[in-house]
Amino acid sequence: MFQYFPTNYVWSLSTMIALTHGGNLGEVDAMCAPILEASRAGDDIGTHAFFDTWKGGGDKLIALADDDLRKGHKLSAGEKLGRAGLYYCIAERMQAHGFEARLATYQRSLELFAQARSLARENCERVEIPFEGKHLAGLLVRAENTSGPAPIVLVINGLDSTKEMLQKSVMGTMFARRGLSALFIDQPGTGEALRLHGMPAVHNTEVWASKIVDWLEQQPFADARRIGALGVSLGGYYCPRAVAFESRFACGAVWGANHDWREVQQARLKREGENPVPHYWKHVQWVFGASDMDDFLAKAEAMHLNGVLDRIRVPFLVTHGESDRQIPLKYAHQTFAQLVNSPKKELMIFDESTGGVEHSSLDNPNNAGNQIADWLAEQLGGTTA
Repeated sequence: MFQYFPTNYVWSLSTMIALTHGGNLGEVDAMCAPILEASRAGDDIGTHAFFDTWKGGGDKLIALADDDLRKGHKLSAGEKLGRAGLYYCIAERMQAHGFEARLATYQRSLELFAQARSLARENCERVEIPFEGKHLAGLLVRAENTSGPAPIVLVINGLDSTKEMLQKSVMGTMFARRGLSALFIDQPGTGEALRLHGMPAVHNTEVWASKIVDWLEQQPFADARRIGALGVSLGGYYCPRAVAFESRFACGAVWGANHDWREVQQARLKREGENPVPHYWKHVQWVFGASDMDDFLAKAEAMHLNGVLDRIRVPFLVTHGESDRQIPLKYAHQTFAQLVNSPKKELMIFDESTGGVEHSSLDNPNNAGNQIADWLAEQLGGTTA
């Protein structure tokens, strides 16, 4: 993986997310160069400086977009506001829970993304799915060149991603081109569900996944017989669990296996492997609604797939980067081995020949992403031609 910050994986990871999710190399370089020295102090120290320079980069784009709008150049403005929303999102992602400007920055990023979708006339619309007296927010990208109900892929966030981030990745277009719709969701513990509605993550992901399937069954754009699920990063736990307990999914896939996340936490306590975000332990306590570290570790005990995967009786794809520094490759083999009742299971290990060797292929998501999209299209009746 390209490491802009040679001594700091966590800061470099956020930079790569920006570069592979619609960011501009020149803009990212301008934001990162002033904080190169600060990155050497470690993951947590200096994240306020990271916030200032990345938010500043977004502010510059907002000013340029305002000039575009005064000239009536809505498409140009929409493109810039989309990148501004991404940079705001990355700035927010890097802060500790409780950082004073965090919520306002997140809300502003939602506004920017919404403006961008409208002005740039993107094939993407916001939807709200009723859940526990509130709602789960999603972004729907409709299948291209189809008529009538289309197959659809539910795209499930990881620990620290959001629906906007994933929609701005290669997944924002690769399904639609293959005749599949895609629903990017902020499930409990992520995005709006966590930040605006106070919904923490839960281990029994079927409680919210089933409600999403209920909703999809009522939508005229979706073929209820052809609903697939794709989990990214920690979604490598959430997705198999959902498919195991919700029989209406027609297939499932993971972009990065996460077979035993409780075991990963024990390794991280020993400082084995890399963390995905700064202020990691405070972050996971927030995500899971834990009162303290002991409470979090107790909740994490349920986050494994042992004794679960034999319930899956539909096609399932397991993928993993050969050099994943966050989640060891052994977990992909464990997930694959336990899919004993899947009628069609497949394991893809991305290596140097394919690219995509890092966590969820952030070093090269295009090749890996297209392989995953082709597999899902084949299972759901889309097209790969």
